[in-house]
Amino acid sequence: MKEHFGLMKIKTWIKKEIVLVVAVVLAVISCFWEAPKWSYIDFKVLLLLFNLMVVIAAFKEQLLLDYLAVNLLRHCQNSKQTGLVLVGITFVAAMFMTNDVALITFIPLTLIIGRKLKIVPIKWVVFQTLAANLGSSLTPMGNPQNLFIYTYYGVHLGEFLKVATGLVILSAIFLGCLLLKERKTDITIVLEPVQMKAPKQLMVFLILFIIILSSVVGVLDYRIAFCITIIVTLLVNRHLLFQIDYTLLLTFIGFFIFIGNLAAIPAIKAALQSFLKEEGYTYLSGLVMSQVISNVPATMLLAPFTENWQELVLGVDIGGMGTLIASLASVISYKLFVKEYQQEAKAYFKSFTWYNVLGLILLAPLGYGLLQLLHLLF
Repeated sequence: MKEHFGLMKIKTWIKKEIVLVVAVVLAVISCFWEAPKWSYIDFKVLLLLFNLMVVIAAFKEQLLLDYLAVNLLRHCQNSKQTGLVLVGITFVAAMFMTNDVALITFIPLTLIIGRKLKIVPIKWVVFQTLAANLGSSLTPMGNPQNLFIYTYYGVHLGEFLKVATGLVILSAIFLGCLLLKERKTDITIVLEPVQMKAPKQLMVFLILFIIILSSVVGVLDYRIAFCITIIVTLLVNRHLLFQIDYTLLLTFIGFFIFIGNLAAIPAIKAALQSFLKEEGYTYLSGLVMSQVISNVPATMLLAPFTENWQELVLGVDIGGMGTLIASLASVISYKLFVKEYQQEAKAYFKSFTWYNVLGLILLAPLGYGLLQLLHLLF
């Protein structure tokens, strides 16, 4: 009986951390034809991710985003205003707090509002998921694939923003059209006021966040920022170190080893570099591979074989729409919603797929066209 229970726990863990398992398995298999090297692992990406996860964990604990959202929602008088606030704050928060955190924070709030209004907020959750995945594309720290590309290619912040801004503007227009199309009904939302636990501690981590951002854009050495992050966290709130998503860091290490070993094989390296030399192929590869293995692994697999970082970042960011697994952040929304409304799982999946495929069909050609215009102008 105990063995059966233990086996069930292992199966549950594997299902939950399937991306980590795949990354480790690929890394181990690749080691049979090529010995791994420490140089394969990009410690800069890992330390920057760690720093960001620490400070974001502090913001979550202090209920900073909840405080902002509740104070905005208390002024809403109808369903259209409520949708605009929920989607808008998710869109903006994802730019700085990552798409995962934006969804983990605001989807539960949407579900609470749904319960209070006695409605099933499928569209709000779907639109928030779109908003998190698209809004996060603006900044290097908005999602893991952006941070990886920004660091791997040594991109200047101005160049990155120049490429990403057009996509974000198109995304805002797309989301705005979806929201304005929705029917407006008068509603009254009563939400309990949110009190931040320790304002002084929050101020410390806001300052730390600025320090970390300065290391992301290259003003401060990332190793110094890492040391400051560790010292501040140990002195102010060491429990945050137990709230870090270490599985994500291990997943990155697994892919670093696998890709490093793959790139060490001359025939494979030459073939992939030849194929991905074309800008359009890089863009399409990012779009298509994201649908199958999600956009973070797709980015890490393609980056070593192409210099077309602009096409790659747009391809994987827009590629976060489409299938449910195109962005792992979308899986978070799905799990949160289904946990609350299990009987509506099929309806949610249908709505999610419809709006994500619509977004992919509209933004994929527009995003690439805008990038070509940028190439012509600059």
